[in-house]
Amino acid sequence: MTTNKIELRTVNVTRYITPLREGGSLPALAEADDDFKYVLKFRGAGHGVKALIAELLGGEIARTLKLKIPELVFANLDKAFGRSEGDEEIQDLLKGSQGLNLALHFLSGALTFDPVVTQVDERLASKIVWLDAFTTNIDRSVKNTNMLIWHKELWLIDHGATFYFHHSWDNWEKAAISPFPYIKDHVLLPQASLVEEINAEMISLLTNDKLKEITNLIPIDWLEWEGSQMDSEAIRNVYFQFLVQRRNYSNNFVKQIQDARETLV
Repeated sequence: MTTNKIELRTVNVTRYITPLREGGSLPALAEADDDFKYVLKFRGAGHGVKALIAELLGGEIARTLKLKIPELVFANLDKAFGRSEGDEEIQDLLKGSQGLNLALHFLSGALTFDPVVTQVDERLASKIVWLDAFTTNIDRSVKNTNMLIWHKELWLIDHGATFYFHHSWDNWEKAAISPFPYIKDHVLLPQASLVEEINAEMISLLTNDKLKEITNLIPIDWLEWEGSQMDSEAIRNVYFQFLVQRRNYSNNFVKQIQDARETLV
């Protein structure tokens, strides 16, 4: 099976438009030198580069699984950028984010997904729930769906809360094969009746080569962690091995999804 090689563009941020304060890490709407607008995620915010790594891996895995996400781009912040910003909190954020950040193409006019208003078919719901169990995404609940309706289609956004094992980095091998209990809070769980049926299809898309390609996208300076005894390539390899093991033991989280669905009845 042939697949398209993943290539992320790099843009230079030219204008900070406004903070998007609904995000805990203060993402912003910004404009780049390609004249497009982006939702910009900052390396100097919250969980730093780990949130960017999660956003990158989670987003590109979703795309590999043929789900719709906005284009991801690397976004460069020049040293001089933001000096005229009047808000001290934002100015500190910009100063701490000089260099390479991550941004999502801004879907102008998109509406926040409302499960009461929009029904998602069982197959699509099952794929999204499978994705979020695979990536251990704790942030796709009724309170915060992280999905948009754009041009009458469902788009996934904001994967910065995936792969939460990397915040402690303890016993990642166990984390890789563990079920995912937080799936019980997933907004699409009631519709996800075909998870077992689509499991083989999802696994087939996540080949070792594709997972290696995705983890190779992580910029080297996002992997140079202060205080870590591991070098950058060793850290990259842990992400790759985590994904491989998670895929190989997908039956563990598929069963968790099915068990969680039974409690809904």
